[in-house]
Amino acid sequence: MVTSKVDLMWQMPPQKLSLSQSEVHIWRVFLDRPAGSINQLAQTLSADEYARAERFYFERDKNRFIVARAALRAILGSYLSIAADKVQFCYGHRGKPALAQTHAQSRLCFNLSHSEELAVCAITRDREVGVDVEFIRPITEAEQIAKRYFSARENASFQALPNSDKQAGFFYHWTRKEAYLKAEGEGLSANCDRFDASVASEEAKIQGTGDRWFLQGFTPAPNYIATVAVEGKGWEVTYWQIPL
Repeated sequence: MVTSKVDLMWQMPPQKLSLSQSEVHIWRVFLDRPAGSINQLAQTLSADEYARAERFYFERDKNRFIVARAALRAILGSYLSIAADKVQFCYGHRGKPALAQTHAQSRLCFNLSHSEELAVCAITRDREVGVDVEFIRPITEAEQIAKRYFSARENASFQALPNSDKQAGFFYHWTRKEAYLKAEGEGLSANCDRFDASVASEEAKIQGTGDRWFLQGFTPAPNYIATVAVEGKGWEVTYWQIPL
């Protein structure tokens, strides 16, 4: 297999992981796995996670959900030095997952996103975090979605793009918006006009939130785009490839 420039930034993790307050670890995992592997990974899920998996109509979507949740458990377990099936979660008022109180001493924060065959997970310590990944694909309702969910400045930035760039441009704006909302623990039902994520640089703060939230875009794989939103300044990102 030919290694792309995108792949070069993703490293295999060391046997013993450490994470300081100034670090952000981003993991990627490819979700399409052999049936035998999926059955094994499913054994690490909790009963409620497996029930969620069973509600998917298509087998492919069910399997991808299982792999994503199993990967999240394996990643968090490696920081906590416990088995994946021992990781316990709690959920915010809008469903944002967090580590349960039994793991509070670790002070770890995390967020997971998946699209098509790829998942990314961001891990921090003492900093809230959100991440979003999207497979770049045609969206026929992109103009209407931008008008509804983007701020005036974001929508103007999107509309100003040449037609050839609008497909990728839509997801560029969308992942920035979604990553911040996930970091804050809100969904798209929140007032999306109260902040602005349209700044053109790949590393920028959220306009309208002071110096609390900062963004960084990255490319997890060809034809994908992603953004991580992190609370506070002075952090650096390391990209890990999960060896599931």
